Amino acid sequence: MEQTVSQNAKKGYRESLKSMDTEEHIDLAFYRPIGYMWACLAKKLGITPNAITIASIFIGIAAGVLFYYNDLWLNICGMLLLIWANSFDSADGQLARMTGQYSRIGRILDGLSGDFWFATIYVAICLRENVTSEFFSAHPWLIWVIAVVTGICHAKQAAAADYYRQFHLYFLKGEEGSELDTASDLRKKLAELSWSRDFWKKLTRTFYTNYTVNQESNTRSMQALRRELAKRFPDGRIPQSFRDAFRRASLPLMKFTNILSFNWRTIALFTSLFLMMPWLYFAFELVVLNFLMVYMICRHERICRKFTKELEDGKY
Repeated sequence: MEQTVSQNAKKGYRESLKSMDTEEHIDLAFYRPIGYMWACLAKKLGITPNAITIASIFIGIAAGVLFYYNDLWLNICGMLLLIWANSFDSADGQLARMTGQYSRIGRILDGLSGDFWFATIYVAICLRENVTSEFFSAHPWLIWVIAVVTGICHAKQAAAADYYRQFHLYFLKGEEGSELDTASDLRKKLAELSWSRDFWKKLTRTFYTNYTVNQESNTRSMQALRRELAKRFPDGRIPQSFRDAFRRASLPLMKFTNILSFNWRTIALFTSLFLMMPWLYFAFELVVLNFLMVYMICRHERICRKFTKELEDGKY
């Protein structure tokens, strides 16, 4: 009996994951097990994934506020809150997969949660550096300029990582296992909504449509491959041999999508806070993560051009 319960728990946990291809080692060792426990509790209490996401937003904002103080113990409290917020961010997706409560609003909220966290963190760092740093106190505008540029880069990094992960999942698990959208389809659905009748729904869909447009504008070769696939396989039945070949080529890039996501950012952030030099976090994003993003985009675009040519040559 106990063995059956244990096997069911392990099976439920595995089914709550997106895929082993796209999971990050730190997530598998830490956040996913904790997130699964939160998700099981929320399922018993009837709490929805969106409610967990909203809770994570408030916890993450509280964490960012504590990073303003030039006090290591308060900063450590902020780190623990940010870890808690991210465990909720893991739990909402796991709960959605466990219960089938998928929604575009949920996906939008999930993306916005991290934006709220890091916007608060950026503001806290800027205000802190203007008070504690002699250099930035003498040039108070400079840290804000650095923060704005870093924030723009952060948004592009996160969007690219998410897009490549969803494209990989599309070939691994099919359309139902991926959240891959097209800007053209989203524009059509957006046009069907009215500002007077569907204000909030249209507002969130507008943000999501613009987000997708931005993703597509940075991936021209991927879009060419998607058009070629749609032309050759209009029913969506892409040959398994093509799916497997693309998955093998794309898999090595998944580690870069994970580095550009949450865990390595927070390792850099926590390190800069322990060193009492939070501005170092901006340097990490601007130099290290931008380099990885450019490398990932160039390599992925090259892969897409290769497969587009093979389709045109009739290999599949």
